[in-house]
Amino acid sequence: MVSKYRRQEEFQPGRGYSKEDWDAVSDNPPLTEEELKQARPFKEVFPDLAEKIEKARGRPKADTTKTPVTIRLDPDVVEHYKATGKGWQSRMNDDLRKAAGLKKAG
Repeated sequence: MVSKYRRQEEFQPGRGYSKEDWDAVSDNPPLTEEELKQARPFKEVFPDLAEKIEKARGRPKADTTKTPVTIRLDPDVVEHYKATGKGWQSRMNDDLRKAAGLKKAG
């Protein structure tokens, strides 16, 4: 069976590493078919570390999540809220809650 992974035989610029980096590791021999067959997924080899990495990714989950919507608003309304700085969407949400007579969430 031929591996689906091809070994890059020579340095190719624009791939995210420098020629110096390539030269520093280019003497590593390619993996044999037997070595490739023995390879196991990171999660299987290091389950605790994989779980910590997975938990650390992204924004923490909120108790109640918000629903993304598309809405058409007048440009001056959007500019008014954007001019208030970071968090303008949350302030707009709070104002809509007040106008609808709803209690503050959370």
